[in-house]
Amino acid sequence: MSLDISFMFKILPEIFIASKETIIIALISLALSLAIAIVMALISYNEVKVLNQIVKVYTSIFRGTPLLVQLYALYFGLPRAIPALVEMSPFTAIIIALSVNMSAYMSETIRGAISSVDRGQYEAGASIGLTNVQIFRRIVMPQAIRVAIPALSNHFVDLIKGSSLAFTIGVIEIMATANYNGGSKYKYLEAFLVAGFVYWFILFVFGFIQKKIEEKLNAAY
Repeated sequence: MSLDISFMFKILPEIFIASKETIIIALISLALSLAIAIVMALISYNEVKVLNQIVKVYTSIFRGTPLLVQLYALYFGLPRAIPALVEMSPFTAIIIALSVNMSAYMSETIRGAISSVDRGQYEAGASIGLTNVQIFRRIVMPQAIRVAIPALSNHFVDLIKGSSLAFTIGVIEIMATANYNGGSKYKYLEAFLVAGFVYWFILFVFGFIQKKIEEKLNAAY
């Protein structure tokens, strides 16, 4: 069996266009999961009673179960228990699923990054009259981000890959477009090879951007 190269080139532009949806899903999920993870990391770092236990349970559940199970439970199962969620769109569902799942991983990354900052710097900030919020924003976070960037970049890669599950609930992104084109001509191998290439290209470009960001952050130190 030979590959239909002309078919692959024909569907490549369409799948590239569909990658816009994939990138949007990943970026929104990154922002939401990062916000959730920062709150969880601060709770864990400061060992806030009760809340710390809730964070541990949350982390255990979402790290210990498959993302696909979480997505299906959210999109197909939860609306039966909460009728108000019946109108939830597939796009919203995949973003929520990715965000809550990835925040469980990101929280540990961020907590570790915050822990890497010497506690003496907190005391130094307090000695010059900075509030706890100012110390965290001006002293701790800039250093913690530099430490966390490599791991957070890996999490973003996971979000890009995880977004491929969106097609299972009807979101038109890379995988859905590849599946449709492959099915229309019974050329699934060619279609999914093109999809794989598009994913690789996105992550190749992201890897280049990540490297430049790391170089810029490290230059300050």
